[in-house]
Parts: sequence; structure tokens; C-alpha cells
Amino acid sequence: MVSRSQDYSIISHKDYLEGEKVSPIKHEYIRGQVYAMAGGSDAHETIAGNLFVLLRNHVRGRGCRAYIGNMKVYIEAADVYYYPDLFVTCDSRDQNPDDFKKYPRLVVEVLSPTTEAFNRGGKFADYRLIETLEEYVLISQDEINVECFRRNEQGRWVLYPYNREDELELTSIGFKCAIAELYEDVLGLN
Repeated sequence: MVSRSQDYSIISHKDYLEGEKVSPIKHEYIRGQVYAMAGGSDAHETIAGNLFVLLRNHVRGRGCRAYIGNMKVYIEAADVYYYPDLFVTCDSRDQNPDDFKKYPRLVVEVLSPTTEAFNRGGKFADYRLIETLEEYVLISQDEINVECFRRNEQGRWVLYPYNREDELELTSIGFKCAIAELYEDVLGLN
């Protein structure tokens, strides 16, 4: 994430969305400012790919869609467009050809040293404004560690940590898998 400066000018949603269609790199839009995204490591891409395959197969035929890395989530209340590493939407309002979705049920971010603080802080605060979001999952790429934040009936976010021997449960989509499946083929962690 690039630090903000008062020299930046505000860009409109329309200009941002049009620019993303032709840009060779992805950018996130945060309250009128645009930030380039860095590429992912081998571990990052392997973990995201492993989970996407599992989620895609799980939600197939259930009225839900799983997306990986290249689809934006628009959070109107926060005035942001993010590219989550993975997300699942089961909301009929997201069945459209737009370049972004607004109603995810599950969002997953694979942590890197440069994004971890933002994913845990400001980005999570923005994601919590999505009324349809039930779970926010953070996956470490440096050690076998998964944290699932789940919204309870009182609207509070409760942490469910998972380690190597555990089975990940995503209640928002009725999904379970061994943590080892997420880290399959990740060099140095198996």
C-alpha cells in the first residue's frame, strides 16, 4: 500500500473502472485514490489456487459463485473497490456482468508481509460494512495458520483460529476441508 499524500487528486469511480479495463496491472480504489497492487509469491498463488479449486467445486450448482483474484468487490459504504484473493457470493443481486460484485458472503485474503497489517486493520474494517459478509478468512503464507473471523448473531466478529492438524470450517457456505489441503505443494511448509 502506497502512503497517502495531499498531492494526490481524487479520481472518479467511472474513471477508475474504465482505467482498470485497459491497465496491465490491477489497482485498488480507496476513497478516490488508486493504489497499484503487487504480484503474489509462489506460496500466495498456490494457497489461493488450492482453496479456489475446493470452493469452486463445493459451490457449483448451489446458486453461489467463487472468484479468485481478478474480480473486484465494491463496498459503497466505505467508497472502496478491493480485489480479494478469493470470495464467494450467493446473492442474486451479484448475478450480473459487471466488473465488480457487492454482496459477498465469504472473503479470503492470503497474507503477505507488505499487506498483512492493512488486511487485518483498514481493509477488515471496510469489509465489515458489507451486510451480507458472514466470514473473513486470513491465511498466512509463511506458516501454517488460518484465522476465520465469523459474524455471530449479535453482529460481533468472533475469531476461529486453525492450525496444521485442524479442519477448516466455513459455515457461511457449509464447507469443510483439512488445513493441509490449503497448503498442499507450498514449499517449506509441508
